[in-house]
Amino acid sequence: MQTFVTSKARENILSRIRKGLSEAKLPMPFPETDKDNQAIYPTSTDGQEEIFADAFIKLGGKFIFCDNEQELMDNINILHESRDWKNMLCADERLLRMFENKVPGLAGSADPYMESADACITGCEMLVARTGSILISSNQHLGRTAPVFYPVHIVFAYADQLAGDIDEAFTMMKKKYKNDLPSMINLNTGPSRTADIEKTLVVGVHGPAEVFCFFVNADSGSAYKK
Repeated sequence: MQTFVTSKARENILSRIRKGLSEAKLPMPFPETDKDNQAIYPTSTDGQEEIFADAFIKLGGKFIFCDNEQELMDNINILHESRDWKNMLCADERLLRMFENKVPGLAGSADPYMESADACITGCEMLVARTGSILISSNQHLGRTAPVFYPVHIVFAYADQLAGDIDEAFTMMKKKYKNDLPSMINLNTGPSRTADIEKTLVVGVHGPAEVFCFFVNADSGSAYKK
């Protein structure tokens, strides 16, 4: 191990600095935020799904409300036909089985070696209402690649996956996974975009150019039992 030589004067100065840092109590940067546990965001009378839809659409996302899973499949089928897609993949095995039973041939199984497709469907961990964000994790099938690799990302989510803000979303994740959180948790907020090229905003450079969210107005548990 290499030992560096320092002068006594320098060591005295460093010692005083260390002591000062250990004793100093820095003021809270924004003390007003700690008063009466005030919320960062203003209170809204809208439902969480309306708050999410509004924020998600403002970010360039496309929001589709579905009363049940049958409407979910019908609406995805309508989207598929309207775009005339030749190859749509699904990374959620349960939804894929539903397609195979009711709309055979609509979507194929998402394969990590599949290099091209028009769109890919995935589930999600949570939706964050305030920011219009979608929380994806590595615990999902192709959770690392499916949301960013294909030109169109289609997400479906249920009412009990909706959190008010990021803090609530992570609290729900900790409750779900306890001490075994996924190794990757990604917060997707709208389509991919960059302004690196001559400060001009370009969409779809580092990920999907379009993001759809199909929101099913039912709890995931009750839907799964049907």
